Formats: sequence, C-alpha cells, structure tokens
Amino acid sequence: MNPPSETVQTATATTMPDFERTVIAIGHKRRWKILKELSAGEPRTISELAAVAGCGYDNAAQHLKLMRNAGLVVSGRGHLYQIPKQYLPTPGQPVVDFGHCLLRLDAGE
Repeated sequence: MNPPSETVQTATATTMPDFERTVIAIGHKRRWKILKELSAGEPRTISELAAVAGCGYDNAAQHLKLMRNAGLVVSGRGHLYQIPKQYLPTPGQPVVDFGHCLLRLDAGE
C-alpha cells in the first residue's frame, strides 16, 4: 500500500497535461493566439479559432488536435473547443495555469 503522500502526488500528476506534449504545443504563435481566445472561458468553433489565429480551417484543426492530445484543450458537443475548467484563469487575468507551467498569454504581442 502506498503512503498517503505518494497517493497525493500521483493524483496531482494525473490532473496536469502531459509535460512533453505541452512544451511542443505551446511552441507556436498561432496556438498561443488560440489559447488566448479560449482563456476567456467561452467555447469556440474551429472556424472562429482559425480566424483568431490567422490561418485556414484545416490548419487550425491540426493545431487544436495537437493541443487536445497534450490535454490543453477539450472538444465537446458541436465540436466546440475550450480550455478545461480546472486550468482557466481568474477572470481578467491572462495567465493559464497548467500545473507544471504558467502561460502568460499577454506576453509576446
């Protein structure tokens, strides 16, 4: 049986997105634009996110697939994408907390 401290660490680790995939996923300016748009907390369609990112539908879909595989976004009914609720920033704060990294989405503009 695991000591309680190990159990807590395991539970915490499973709630964070995959670290290596996160590093890859945040390494592109268009994905930052998408994450910034989603940080408002409202689900968005691929078309809406493509317009924000300045790319075509298919390209936006590929970006979203990569971010979804990393655990940074989820898609729901109607193919609406959003950042999982547990990672959303405090309203008015452009900082998304993915556990092992904080994204300051106002940086680099």
